[in-house]
Amino acid sequence: MEKEYRMSAAKAEELQQELNYLKTTRSDEVAEQIKIARGFGDLSENSEYDEAKNEQGKLYSRIAELEEVLQHVVIVDESSSNSDVVSIGCKVTVADANGREMPPYRIVGSQESDPMHGIISEESPFGKALIGKKEGDTITVEAPRGTIIYTLLKIER
Repeated sequence: MEKEYRMSAAKAEELQQELNYLKTTRSDEVAEQIKIARGFGDLSENSEYDEAKNEQGKLYSRIAELEEVLQHVVIVDESSSNSDVVSIGCKVTVADANGREMPPYRIVGSQESDPMHGIISEESPFGKALIGKKEGDTITVEAPRGTIIYTLLKIER
C-alpha cells in the first residue's frame, strides 16, 4: 500500500504551484547555468559546471518528491471532523504533569508541520498521542528523554 499524505487543500495547492514553478521557470534557469558553465572550458576542472549539475540533481530530486506527494495526497476536510476529538486541523492546548499550560499546538499532516511554530505533524509521537483524544484526557508521549504525560485542556477548530 502506498503512503498517503494527508493535508489541507491549501497546502496541496501550494505544493502544486511549487511543482509547476520547478518544472518550468527553475528548470530553465538551471539549464541556462549549465550551458554557461560549459562555456568556461575543460569540464574536469570546472567548478561552475559541477555546481550547476549538483543544482540540477537537487531540482530533479525535489520534483520527484513533490510528484510522489501530490500523487498520493489525501485532502482533509477540516470542517466535517468531529469537534469533540483531536484530528488534523485542530488547535489543542495541553498542560504538563505539573499543571503548566503549554502554548497551543495545531495538528497537521506531515507535509505541513513546523514544530518551531507550534505546528505538529499527526505522525510525530506527540501528534500520534493526541489524535482521537478528548478534552480532559491524559496523553502519554514516548520521547527520547522518556515518557512525558500531558492533560488535554482544550480543542479548537
